[in-house]
Amino acid sequence: MKTMPPTDATTGDGADTLERLAIVIESRLPQRGGDADTSYVARLLQKGPDAFLKKIGEEATEVVMAAKDADHGGDTAKVVNEVADLWFHCMVALAHYGLKPADVLTELDRRAGTSGMEEKALRKAQSREGVVK
Repeated sequence: MKTMPPTDATTGDGADTLERLAIVIESRLPQRGGDADTSYVARLLQKGPDAFLKKIGEEATEVVMAAKDADHGGDTAKVVNEVADLWFHCMVALAHYGLKPADVLTELDRRAGTSGMEEKALRKAQSREGVVK
């Protein structure tokens, strides 16, 4: 199985990269003058949630297919490329809903050190009790 070589990106602050990308995506929002004739992001946003949500589904499927290929000797660089596409389209969704990558990072920080099984059980219990977080 081929693997990706280490890069400087692994030692940098990925939050900075996400924030810079978020600023560009937010500048493409229709209310900020995004031009659907010249910008892919503006075109997706202009079409509305169905367009970017469909892309998120497609990209998630492509991540799965790339990972399955990697399990059978395929290039793991394809997994990285597909995850990048997925993250990008998720960031378009975040911008549409007035959210930022920092909101997701905050949630991940909140979950750090918590067992995934405990977290899931807590959410299930809260759902049964009608507690909205």
